[in-house]
Amino acid sequence: MKKYVCAIDQGTTSTRFVIFNKNGEIIAISQKEHKQIFPKPGWVEHDPMEIKANTIAVIENNLKNTQITSEELAAIGITNQRETTIVWNRETGKPYYNAIVWQDTRTANICKQLQAGGNIDCYREKVGLPLSTYFSGPKVKWILDNIEGVRKDAEKNTALFGNIDTWIIWWLTGGPKGGLHITDVTNASRTMLMNINTLKWDTDMLNALDIPPGMLPEIRSSSEVYAQVSKDISAIKLVPICGDLGDQQSALFGQTCFEPGEAKNTYGTGCFLLLNTGEKPVQSKQGLITTLGYKIGENKPVYALEGSVAIAGSLVQWFRDNIGLIDTSKEIEELARSVDDNGGIYFVPAFTGLFAPYWRSDARGVIVGLTHYIGKGHLARAVLEATAFQTQDVFKAMEKDSGIKLKALKIDGGMVKNELLMQFQADLLGIPVIRPKITETTVLGAAYAAGLAVNFWKDLKELKQNWNAEKKWISKMDLKNRKRLIESWKKAIEKSLGWMY
Repeated sequence: MKKYVCAIDQGTTSTRFVIFNKNGEIIAISQKEHKQIFPKPGWVEHDPMEIKANTIAVIENNLKNTQITSEELAAIGITNQRETTIVWNRETGKPYYNAIVWQDTRTANICKQLQAGGNIDCYREKVGLPLSTYFSGPKVKWILDNIEGVRKDAEKNTALFGNIDTWIIWWLTGGPKGGLHITDVTNASRTMLMNINTLKWDTDMLNALDIPPGMLPEIRSSSEVYAQVSKDISAIKLVPICGDLGDQQSALFGQTCFEPGEAKNTYGTGCFLLLNTGEKPVQSKQGLITTLGYKIGENKPVYALEGSVAIAGSLVQWFRDNIGLIDTSKEIEELARSVDDNGGIYFVPAFTGLFAPYWRSDARGVIVGLTHYIGKGHLARAVLEATAFQTQDVFKAMEKDSGIKLKALKIDGGMVKNELLMQFQADLLGIPVIRPKITETTVLGAAYAAGLAVNFWKDLKELKQNWNAEKKWISKMDLKNRKRLIESWKKAIEKSLGWMY
């Protein structure tokens, strides 16, 4: 009898393998970090072969430690850091270049050249996205234009492109020995290459970016039986791969936001607020992204509006590693609690530009409002508050675009353990912020998608029954103080703009 469903969560800083039971509870988890590579200012890379090796390692370690066998696993799902781009050789499996990470800004000139009359939204109707260094398409073009031999191989159908999900599925299903070259609609919607209405690769976009179509994976739904894991991967051999979701869409699914108007925010390396908008795409006029939420088998696709913040948890890491005022990330809360407020300083962490709702690649990080009064506690508090302020910007844009007044916000991700931050977030938004009992909703969403495909779970209603709240934060801030803080934040944003040309 099949007892469990498992999922791979390949994130920006680490890879995890998690096993779940029928109630959506974690049975076992294993994790391994990978190197962050910064060749130049604004450039961010990962080693694809390290990620592949780590994926196999966390699977093997987990099953060895738990003594769970592949025969007990009903299905495997995959969720991944989105937009991070790999181009590799079909015959050897060797990448032509490191993975270019979603945070990377080297494609700024490519994006400028593609703008029609300086309009970053010139392709938005087709792809739901502004022209930005964030997305995969310009990264593929950069590799084709700058790495010797890649374009020639692409034209011969030897070079393959994929986001991290595609890379992992290809290796798990055989790699150079006939690995499956696929992606799902959520990941495809982050490339600037898929038409969000047809759910197919768009010829006009491929022509605009000069990308040979033979490089691209087949687009599939987020929940269906794709293939079995290769016999070469002994720990999980022959387990069906059945789920594939970009990490933020996977968190939306794991939070069981199945109805239009339900929203979640993930506080991780970056910060990502998604709102289920139903079966029709909503074009944003407030600087948000129109994206695919998920697609289950042959059912109609579900769309979402998304606001993406580039720097959230990674700002705490920067504060820990580069500034050195704390030894571990969790110590920042105690340091921030040593003062009553931010002392009048604001930290805009535009290290690689600003994402939603501003989309300014010329922005850079600033700290404003410094006086002799400011100490390390105020700095720590400003670091935490930056995430809440950025989320508030996205939240207000989302309400304007959707016409929906959100009544609560479901939250997940590593930063939701920070009680001070969550209370400040509720204060800024003026609505309850709710943390579920199972906060690993990103990897849970991938497990849910996989389990649905093999009837481990019957339907969305059964999944909904698994969701339970653990804690709720209610706003304690008066309207006048909230307005004052937000106005000061807006001034700080203005100071961050125009640093790069």
